[in-house]
Amino acid sequence: RTKISFSLAEKRLGADSINFSSSTSSVKKGETLKDTIQNIDAMKIDGAVIRHGHPGSALKLTEYIDGAVINAGDGSHEHPTQAILDMVTIKEKFGKIKDLKVGIIGDILNSRVARSDIFALKKLGAEVVVCGPSTLLPSNAQKLGINITHNIDEVLKWCDVVIGLRIQLERMHLGRIPSKREYHSEFGLTYERISKLKKDIVIMHPGPMNRGVEIDSKIADSDNAVILDQVLNGVASRMSILYLLLGDKSEKL
Repeated sequence: RTKISFSLAEKRLGADSINFSSSTSSVKKGETLKDTIQNIDAMKIDGAVIRHGHPGSALKLTEYIDGAVINAGDGSHEHPTQAILDMVTIKEKFGKIKDLKVGIIGDILNSRVARSDIFALKKLGAEVVVCGPSTLLPSNAQKLGINITHNIDEVLKWCDVVIGLRIQLERMHLGRIPSKREYHSEFGLTYERISKLKKDIVIMHPGPMNRGVEIDSKIADSDNAVILDQVLNGVASRMSILYLLLGDKSEKL
C-alpha cells in the first residue's frame, strides 16, 4: 500500500517514476546494492523513495546518490511519512494536536510506525501512552517521554485517539504472544470495550489490519474509525513531501 500511495502521488504530480526491487534486480545476481544504486543514479534521477528491511538503509542510500532520499520505512526503525499522514488525520479531526491524549496499542517494540508517531506526537505537544504485552514494549520508554501500561481499558478511558498496531503474525513463533485469541482478549480494540466508553474516541490503524486480532470488524468499520481517511491523507501528504523536496524551485516563488 505504501508503494501504491507513493506511485499515485508521483503520477498526480506529473513525475516520471521507475520501480526497482532488489528481488528482481541485479542484486539477486550477486551485484552489491551500492553498485546497483550508483548505476541508477548515473541515469540522473532527481530522488529516490526507499523501503528496506534494514534499519538505517535510507541514510546509507544518501551516500550513493545526489538526489533527495525519502524513507518509506526502514526495518523496525522508522516510517516518517506514515507519521506525517497520521498527524494530518488527527489535525483534520480535532483542529489541533497539542494537548491531545493518544494511546498506541500493540507491538511497540518492533513497530517503525509507533516510533515515528511517538516522535511526531511528542514534538507537536500531545501526551502519549503505549500499551501492550511486556514482551512487545520498549525498555527505554522514559527516554522517549512516554508512559507504559498493560491495561487497555485504562488507556481507552483516558485517550482522545487510539492507534492500533498490527500484530505481526510472523513473530508468533518467537513466543512473544501466547496466542492470537489471548492477545485479542487482553489488548484487542473490541466492540465490547469501545461501546462501554462514555465518550467518542478516534480510532486509527496504519494497516494492514488483522480483523479479529488487534481490532474487531465492527470497530474498524465504525464511524469512529478514520482508517480510510489515513489512506487518503497518505497520498496527499506524500504529494506534498515530493513537491517540497523535488518540485521546481521557480514554481515555488
